[in-house]
Formats: sequence, C-alpha cells, structure tokens
Amino acid sequence: MRTKDNNKPQWQPATITIHGGKTRDEHGALVAPLYQTATFSFENTAQGSARFAGEEAGYIYSRLGNPTVTELEQRVAALEGYPAAAAAATGMGAVSASMMAFLAHGDHVLVSDAIYGCSFALFSHLFTRFGIQVDFVDMSDLEKTASAMRDNTKLVFLESPVNPHLKVIDIAAVAKIAHTKGARLVVDNTFMTPLLQQPKLQGADLVLHSATKYLNGHGDVVAGIVCGSEEDIELIKLTTLKDMGATMSPHDAWLILRGLKTLDVRMERHCTNAVQVAEYLREQPLVKTIFFPGFADHPAQQLMGTQMHGAGAVIAFELHGDLNTARLLLDSLQLITIAVSLGDAETLIQHPASMTHSPYSPEARAAAGISDTLIRISVGLEAVSDIIADLEQAFAACTNSNTQNNEEQVKYG
Repeated sequence: MRTKDNNKPQWQPATITIHGGKTRDEHGALVAPLYQTATFSFENTAQGSARFAGEEAGYIYSRLGNPTVTELEQRVAALEGYPAAAAAATGMGAVSASMMAFLAHGDHVLVSDAIYGCSFALFSHLFTRFGIQVDFVDMSDLEKTASAMRDNTKLVFLESPVNPHLKVIDIAAVAKIAHTKGARLVVDNTFMTPLLQQPKLQGADLVLHSATKYLNGHGDVVAGIVCGSEEDIELIKLTTLKDMGATMSPHDAWLILRGLKTLDVRMERHCTNAVQVAEYLREQPLVKTIFFPGFADHPAQQLMGTQMHGAGAVIAFELHGDLNTARLLLDSLQLITIAVSLGDAETLIQHPASMTHSPYSPEARAAAGISDTLIRISVGLEAVSDIIADLEQAFAACTNSNTQNNEEQVKYG
C-alpha cells in the first residue's frame, strides 16, 4: 500500500480531515479498513525478531501499533501541523502518558489554575505522591506565570480557552516564558479543535485532545491523542503509553476517522448555533455573567485572527441566585441533555462545581473562579430555535419558582 502525501501545501484543513494520513487499500476500499486484531503474524522467526529489534518496519501487536490507529494518528498530526501523534485510550490517557514521559522525581510542573477536573486531580493528587512538584497559576497573568517558573520546571500545561469558564491564554507568550527556562509547553486544544486553533504555530511543543469530543463528534467513543515532534512522540509511545497500556483500540480509531470527515461542517454549525445561543443568554435577567470568546468585550478578541480563528461552541454563564437556582434551571430542561461531555451532536449542559470540577476543593474552585451558579453548555447541531426555546421554558420555570417563593415569604412572613 502507498500513503498519500499529507504535506501537500494546497490541502486545506477541511480536506485534511478527509484525506490526511489515508492509505490506499490493496483491494481498492474507499473507506480505511478496520484492522480489528490483537496481534500480527510473522513470516518467520527472523522477521519477528527483526521487528522487535526495530530493524524492520511492520506491526507486532496492537498495543504497540495498528494500521487503523496509525492512519488516525497521521491525520490528526497533519491537522495540528506536527509530524507525528500518539493515540490513547482516553483523553486522560493522553494527558498522563505525555506528562509522565518527560517527568521524574524532583521535577516541577507549572499548570493553569483552571483546567479539566481530572487533569487537576492528576497534577494535584497523584503527581505529588511521586515527588513531582506542581504549582497552579493564572496564566492569563504573564508576570505571575514568569515568576512561578523554576530552574527545575520541565513542563508547562494549559488549556485555552480554559475549562470551564473560557478564559483565554496567550499561548505564544506562555511558550516564550516556558522555553526561556528550557521547559516544554503542552496545550490541551480540545475546545477549539485544529480548525479553530493550532497551538504549534504559537510555539507549543505538544498538543493534545480528548478525541471523545469534537474530533469524534458522535458521543460513542472515549479516546485521546497527543501530537508533537517525531522524537517526543516516539518517547511517549515506547515508554509510558506502551508500558502503562493506555493505547487506543482500532475500532475506536476507525470511528474517530469516520467522525473526522465531517469535522469541518460540524464545527461551522456548532459555532453558528453557539453565537445565537450566547446572544440569547446575554439578554436573560437571571444570567449574571456570561463567558463567551465570541463577544466583542471578551479578552479573546485580541487573539482572534492570530491565535484563534473562531470562538468555539462552548458557553459558560453564572446565574443570579444560588446552587438551587442552577439545579432548577438544569432540571427544567427538556431537549438539552444534562451530561458532562462536549462536542456531540446533542446540546449538552452541566454544573462544573458538582460535576466535571468536583475534584477541586472549595478553596481551589474559588481561586479558579468556578462558582456554585456557573453552568457550562456545549451547543450542539439541533435547530438553534429549538435549543433557545428549551432554555426559554427553563428560565421561565426558574422565574415562576422565584415569584412563588417571594409570594410565600410575604404571605407567611
């Protein structure tokens, strides 16, 4: 089989989502075959020995490599602009494998103060058990970021936009700070996808995704992927990813390859819908604050056109009221689904303080700006009028409840 040239300069991202990393099947199959096999046979013992010794190219065992997984890795790497990628069984598998490949006892990691809850738990609860030093800092403050760097800082980790309240970080500026100390910058690009942001262009050394989200787009796969230089990816594959076993199954890779083909058109609809939902939310009296990079007054606007090429489709907003107000709003929804993922065809909504970011202590949540009334919504592909109508009736339910409570207070006060 021969592989297409993935470096054709005329190929735009929309084309790469369909053709990147594609191999020509010997039988002429248009769709990449699913190599659903655990192991691969050798012609003889000499060939088996040569492959294990790295003297001959070829597949050995699907935990070490699989043609279906390889095609996915090549396609996502091409989208992010890197020469190589490593696929993992989960998004957290990609985070942990890419971190641990470069860390040892006594090393220091600098992390954005607001990140996905399980990433926070990995850094704050697990890594510290092994003598890895971790500090969390608001990376939108470049002076604080620079002052938090140490001589033993090996990695700097961030998300942008930040999960869950969509604070935007200047990746190029943080990359300069990291590289001054000889540290690698690792960026979680899940919220943006390579179509809206390519951190490599801003100096990131490694870029990772929860492929569960937009890359797959259909809510039926749990997976992760990390992109970087050939040297870094080889180290990740041959050490932590291989030996800890968090490798992707070929069937999951095949499903993500299928999902990637519609990434461009899906993102266009996601983003168009999100703008209209954000504008609706902005006008609601119950909404105290709204966080959306697409608004003209959001700090992300200074990075539009350089770092970012769109606002994405995740919106966060705080309510007037308390935890019970937030719960009532979510529980009153009929179309929109309460679920903690994002990037699916369905519009999903969740309460970060009690769900995705529950690993944070109350003090850490407060420091990261994650209040009890903060809500995160991932705008899906439904007719936007139906999404807004569902929000409308849920807000009405909250308003009616507040009115009733006030009347009862007056009556029985």
